[in-house]
Amino acid sequence: MTFLDTPAQATTAAVFPPDFLWGASTAAYQIEGAVAEDGRSPSIWDTFARVPGAIVNGDSGEVACDHYHRMPEDVALMRSLNLGGYRFSVAWPRVRPDGGPVNQTGLDFYRRLVDELLGAGIRPWLTLYHWDLPQTLEDAGGWTSRDTAYRFAEYALSVYDALGDRVPVWTTLNEPWCSAFLGYTGGQHAPGRQEGAAGLVAAHHLLLGHGLVVDELRRRGTTADLGITLNLTVADPHDPEDPRDRDAARRIDALHNRLFLDPVLSGRYPADLLGDTEDLTWNGRGWQAVVHDGDLRLIGTPLDLLGVNYYKGDSVSAHPDPAAGTPHAGLATRPTSTPFVGCEDVTFPGRGLPVTDMGWEVQPEGLTRLLRRLDADYDVPPIHITENGSAYDDVVGPDGRVDDPGRVAYLESHLRSVHAAIRAGVDVRGYFAWSLLDNFEWAWGYGQRFGLVHVDYDTQARTPKTSALVYADIAATGRLGGG
Repeated sequence: MTFLDTPAQATTAAVFPPDFLWGASTAAYQIEGAVAEDGRSPSIWDTFARVPGAIVNGDSGEVACDHYHRMPEDVALMRSLNLGGYRFSVAWPRVRPDGGPVNQTGLDFYRRLVDELLGAGIRPWLTLYHWDLPQTLEDAGGWTSRDTAYRFAEYALSVYDALGDRVPVWTTLNEPWCSAFLGYTGGQHAPGRQEGAAGLVAAHHLLLGHGLVVDELRRRGTTADLGITLNLTVADPHDPEDPRDRDAARRIDALHNRLFLDPVLSGRYPADLLGDTEDLTWNGRGWQAVVHDGDLRLIGTPLDLLGVNYYKGDSVSAHPDPAAGTPHAGLATRPTSTPFVGCEDVTFPGRGLPVTDMGWEVQPEGLTRLLRRLDADYDVPPIHITENGSAYDDVVGPDGRVDDPGRVAYLESHLRSVHAAIRAGVDVRGYFAWSLLDNFEWAWGYGQRFGLVHVDYDTQARTPKTSALVYADIAATGRLGGG
């Protein structure tokens, strides 16, 4: 990929390569609804949503954005916003209910979706797992059971058999850090377990499932592009001169970033992480006993692309700070634990940066540093930003418009950061805004709006926000700013 900006353009405009892919992302449980229709079985999120205090306001994805019934309307909306790609996830409980035989009715929904996208000239980008494990498999141990990795591969191949001829991009997992550590160590996300080293065990089995799928599709000679999406942070020591803060930042970088980057891109776990966690046990043995011979070879099967999700960086300290919250704590009332197993002493002090309504600091320059770091430290395949976005309290005005200047500023500043990384030589080939629609924001329920498009949850009316119109213009022109 070549980059064609002139120096004069660079001072006034961000001009992206002509083949840059502009898209938006969603997830099945967050938008589909219809949780008990056409053979779909309960997922861990259906169960978790019924736990008192687990979700703000007791919300659930039972209806969500009703995308299951409004899908053609939503694809037409994507086309009106000039999207070149749509990143969606498939609901495992819809396709293989209870982890059992294939449900053709469930698969048919995704066949129709892919047909609509192709008919609209939009590139389908399929994610196999965005956190909605069938509850029956969780009852058998969930991601702490090695068997779940093999059940995931069976499910993934069922979807590929149905859609492999028409979907050009397949990603196995979305944000396995969240699935593992928010789900099995911290308890903020489904299934809500707080079992220490279980997060490390789950992380390995998630990665094993990823490797099994990629390896099998390679054996089948697929021509599709294969990848994984990781949510990555920039972990900065709060006091760069303090050796304890520097070590805390190293530990968080190992647990949040390199636990996934190193095995996927280099076929090994980081030595310092293994040292940091060697005393943590699972079922009476060191957690590392779950890593079997041959696992890392599978996990390190070469990829065609890396999806990067970035929302913010982290200021990291080893010193107590009563004012420093735990990331991902949210506003739910159910007690939870730190997701950072082995790093319970670490705090995350604020830096006085602007924050979104989630309380997340806005740090666009961190995205440039992250992308340059990936390029420098790994033999990384082409990168796509598969999620980037912000939550603000948007309202429909008397004139029917939804003005969201905070989101516009967030979007533009982060796109400029992507542009800066491309100019520095990083091979970034696409950007997917999170999210197309306001939706069920996990433990935050419907209280946080990330969408480019406003959703009235009572009427299901869709209203493109100012940010959607700005993004549509960028997607049409490949150009940000400069007149």
